[in-house]
Amino acid sequence: MGSPRGRKRRHRLAKFLRVSYPLENALFQWEEGHRNIAALRQEAGGVRDTDRALRALADELRRRIGPTFTAVELAQLYAEGTDWCSQVALDTGATAEPQDLADAAFWLYLRGARDFSGGRQLSPEEAAGI
Repeated sequence: MGSPRGRKRRHRLAKFLRVSYPLENALFQWEEGHRNIAALRQEAGGVRDTDRALRALADELRRRIGPTFTAVELAQLYAEGTDWCSQVALDTGATAEPQDLADAAFWLYLRGARDFSGGRQLSPEEAAGI
């Protein structure tokens, strides 16, 4: 049957491979939103409200997914819908496109994923430190 540690590792690998929303699509959308927000921040007056909205979205992401997560888990949260992101953006008074703010926030939050580093997804073995 295998050791408990081996079963745990296989469970993590199975969970990693079971993706209901393609991570690659999410990464593309998130990066595009981040680029759009970066361009907006170059315009006068776009920095303060954009930063406030991104901080509020990061706080909400932390509340929804926690500080320890994988890139796949973040993509699954994204696939569940981002209407709540639009509401956060409106509540902060941001003038940027709410979906761009949502995508940029997910892109920035992705840096904290335990299986994502340097712009690429780590293999299950790399993420597990094997």
